[in-house]
Amino acid sequence: MAKKILITDPTLRDGNHAVRHQLSRDAFIAYCKAAEAARVPIVEVGHGNGLGASSMLVGECSLTDEDILKISREHLHESRMSIHVIPGFCTIKRDLTRAVELGVDVFRIGTHCTEADISDRHINFVRQAGKEAWGILMMSHMATPAVLLEEAKKMESYGAEAIVIMDSAGAYLPDDVTERIGTLADGLAIPVGFHGHNNLGMAVINSVAAVNAGATIIDGSIRGFGAGAGNTQLEVLVAVFERLGFETGIDLYKILDAADIAEKTFNPVAPSISPLSIVSGLAGVFSGFAKPVARAAADYGVDARDIFFGLGKRNAVAGQESLIIEVARDLAEKKAAAAKG
Repeated sequence: MAKKILITDPTLRDGNHAVRHQLSRDAFIAYCKAAEAARVPIVEVGHGNGLGASSMLVGECSLTDEDILKISREHLHESRMSIHVIPGFCTIKRDLTRAVELGVDVFRIGTHCTEADISDRHINFVRQAGKEAWGILMMSHMATPAVLLEEAKKMESYGAEAIVIMDSAGAYLPDDVTERIGTLADGLAIPVGFHGHNNLGMAVINSVAAVNAGATIIDGSIRGFGAGAGNTQLEVLVAVFERLGFETGIDLYKILDAADIAEKTFNPVAPSISPLSIVSGLAGVFSGFAKPVARAAADYGVDARDIFFGLGKRNAVAGQESLIIEVARDLAEKKAAAAKG
């Protein structure tokens, strides 16, 4: 019997990073219809950093959370609607309550990989509301397999019904994925999943490694639309899984059609592995920092690659965009001091 893999498609959430959170109403409608036609099981929508994140700090979205959820709900019928939730951005009383009212099916509660304890109240609220809650461990390369298991068990104890680890920086090689997913699959009683980024060109093969190690949930975005170098490319993933005999339930021709629709609707240029994206992966820094790092490098007259490696030394994570300026300023001061001799 073919192994069944549940695909979650964060194109309309992580893909928002690729266009500075400016996906339009028409883009949401067009892609929801295309994903629905392709029988994508779960479609994740929202600001790139999730519910409640639209701000000057991480980028203002062209649509409100409420608009996104209403538009998406109207055009998703068989496909379930999902959102990404980071407790630091999302409030329970305002954001989660309204999301429940607007018909979100799956709430993916994300924390830094060593901070699962801050997900307790959010996971509990979602479960009490009768909705599905998953635990998401972001920047997972920054923790050992044993620590990831410890943090995942916390989320499981809070009521999470699945655990997904994110390779937020695109830093993993297949052996890294195998070790971590294998540890989680052996140590948890709930499904385990993987969300890849493509900074080192490893997203699809890392996703295959995850499945072979016990993952049953895999994330993929159409055309790879996502932060930095982009996510695991969904249409490629579906084709590879079909070749390997894994069952996703997604219609291959229809998901290929969705790729064409997305390219025309979202952006003429899909994310690619740029030199800066490679450095982001090597430094282990969140892929979504690429654009602000490039701006800071230009503003302060320093090398963007040095900024990324500096951020890596400081263990910078998403939400710490202010560190980009701090690192750039430090580099500029050192450069000026060196010039003086």
